[in-house]
Amino acid sequence: MKHFVLRFWPVLFIFFLWGIFSSPYFFQGKVPYASTYQVNFFTPWSSYEKFWGPVKNNAMPDVHGQIYPWKNFTIDTYKLGQIPLWNPYSFSGNPHLANYQSAVLSPFNLLFFIFPFIDAWSLLVLLQPLLAGIFMYMLLKSFKVSAIGALIGSITFMFCGFIVVWMAYGTLAYASLFLPLSFFAIEQYVHTKKLKYLLLLSFTFPLSFFSGHFQISLYFFVATTAYAFYRGLLVKNTQTIIFLGLSVVLGILFSLPQLLPSLEFYKNSVRSEIFLLTEVIPPQYLITAIAPDFFGNAVTRNDWYGHYAEWASFIGIIPFLLMIFAVLKRGSKVTFFALLAFVAIILAIYTPLSLIIISLKIPVVSTSALSRIIVLFSFAAAVLAAFGFDVLERLIEKKEVKKMLIPFVISGIIIGITWIILFIWHPLSIDKLVIAKRNLILPSVFLLLASTFLFISLKNKKLMFLLSAFLLLTASFDSLRFAQKWMPFDPRDLVYPDIPVISAMQKETKGVERVFGNLGGEVTVYYGIPGIEGYDPLYIDRYGEFIRSSQTGSFVKGERSLVKLPRDGKYIDRVLDLLGVSVIFHPRADTNQGWAYPVWVDAQRNQLIYRDDKFELYRNTQALGRATLFYNYEVIPDKNSMIKRLYSKDFDFRHTLLLEEKPTISFQKEGSGSANITSYTPNMIHIEVQTNTPAMLFLSDNYYPGWKAQVNGKDTKIYRADYTLRAVEVPAGKSAVEFRY
Repeated sequence: MKHFVLRFWPVLFIFFLWGIFSSPYFFQGKVPYASTYQVNFFTPWSSYEKFWGPVKNNAMPDVHGQIYPWKNFTIDTYKLGQIPLWNPYSFSGNPHLANYQSAVLSPFNLLFFIFPFIDAWSLLVLLQPLLAGIFMYMLLKSFKVSAIGALIGSITFMFCGFIVVWMAYGTLAYASLFLPLSFFAIEQYVHTKKLKYLLLLSFTFPLSFFSGHFQISLYFFVATTAYAFYRGLLVKNTQTIIFLGLSVVLGILFSLPQLLPSLEFYKNSVRSEIFLLTEVIPPQYLITAIAPDFFGNAVTRNDWYGHYAEWASFIGIIPFLLMIFAVLKRGSKVTFFALLAFVAIILAIYTPLSLIIISLKIPVVSTSALSRIIVLFSFAAAVLAAFGFDVLERLIEKKEVKKMLIPFVISGIIIGITWIILFIWHPLSIDKLVIAKRNLILPSVFLLLASTFLFISLKNKKLMFLLSAFLLLTASFDSLRFAQKWMPFDPRDLVYPDIPVISAMQKETKGVERVFGNLGGEVTVYYGIPGIEGYDPLYIDRYGEFIRSSQTGSFVKGERSLVKLPRDGKYIDRVLDLLGVSVIFHPRADTNQGWAYPVWVDAQRNQLIYRDDKFELYRNTQALGRATLFYNYEVIPDKNSMIKRLYSKDFDFRHTLLLEEKPTISFQKEGSGSANITSYTPNMIHIEVQTNTPAMLFLSDNYYPGWKAQVNGKDTKIYRADYTLRAVEVPAGKSAVEFRY
């Protein structure tokens, strides 16, 4: 046992730190999910005073509105025996696997088939820093770094700013934490030429690309490919370069089940056409790499920039100091990681280069937050810090005092100038100056103490262990303090507590009829209640145009990530009726308020079907059926003209269908019949049709290339109808229609 501990104590130390961080889950019964935020800020839970209470972190709304409900939908669909390709509960239907952040193909989804959902989610979240730390330790040991140096680098990466602030999402950090594993595979192959390391390298690509964030995986791909090429050049071996290149290509091929549908969806989404300069880091904000709360913290509600997560570059003053040691020493590997860190910083901050990148209209990169490339800085800085510790040790051994002092002087100058600016130039208001000064104290003290321990070590090399222990423990404390402050651990009983009105909506919609109101994916997607609105970086562009154009009836492009039906829109009722919205959700406190749909105006149209002390549900008596037969149509190939016709006053949308091309069958205006949905699951819909003449069967779900249809067992064409929805031809008589994605 003693031998085991002595040999593996660094790994045990990583587990120990991770155990401290994760202890609220394992020992206090709390979960790494901001449940207090959910019940305090999200409808309908926020209407109940019994749930109100303190909220630790309210800076991660997308976990509630997107990531967590999507994961629940993903697992539920798998349990139905289907691959979750399509989500029928947002945007009147939207690709699910292809939306990328759903992480449908992640192997970590297996956790949800072993543990209860909230426990599987908790493990999914908590495994991220642990895996990041272990993979980084493996890489650094392959670089022959000392145990202490490898530990400092591992801890720096596992609790760096990027991984910590995105940990609760369970996507972005996973997409990046395989970086050290891919570099480890490259390094091991270069040294051993063993095939297993080429296979490991290949498998790191789908592990990243299946994790749920394409932009971060793209950075993973660029960094890994660059390092593979660089290492091949260093060993001057063409065969090594070729084999590493083939391994990278194989990794991309393994990732195609995610990449191909996502690229198709990207081309059909609004996001592909919107190039904005967003989330670039102001250069002065880089001080947060050593003092993370210099400009406040969302947890303490005193941050004034409001971009804490997007701009998180924290590594800590000790790793920063050690990084300088490595850079000044130089060397082949140091050169690569120093260049990687430099490029990441330059691309993340606001410079003229940022404007150039946006103007180039590079897919994904030019449409996303540029600052997220900071993850490559965090990764490179962690590696450099590990190298730097070993450089410091060697300098102490050789008593090269001048070389030792330079990194301390550089770090001291940076902190000293920052203090001078705060005290002399007063660049911030008084209240903000107090925050900045308070949060600069700790890194200043750590640097001063590090200098003191260095002096002690110089006096007596036998006391070098004191400096080593101080640097390790201080880096650990600083990182752990940062992570614990940010990450919420909340009561598990507040995770989606039961609310009567939700049960009523489920009963009234039966998983098929649609609901409308001020609700998000935390309700519609999580509970399987079809909705027409949504929030997602990717959604079908035609649908966004269809919804926004209802404001005035004139064509309007869709918004960047949001589809919200204008409550004061001229044609709001037409949209609700056409999309088969039969249930209206209405908080009673919203009566006569402009942000709510006015159910109180027309009692004949909106009939009360449910009421409790907080909420009401109304039946929209004018809604078309989700599946409806049409016996008349107009052909309008031009989409702008179709929008204009669809929202014109004289257009009878209840009896006339707008198509982009002429169908093959002939119609009789006096036709009659019925269409009943007999089965409605995410990827498959069955409809029974009875009609006395040929007709067009209209389904108020989004048109998308992946859908196929059969009528009586024979393949049939799906027409795009009413700008963004679906229709198929059906013959006279009784027919069985199947839509399959």
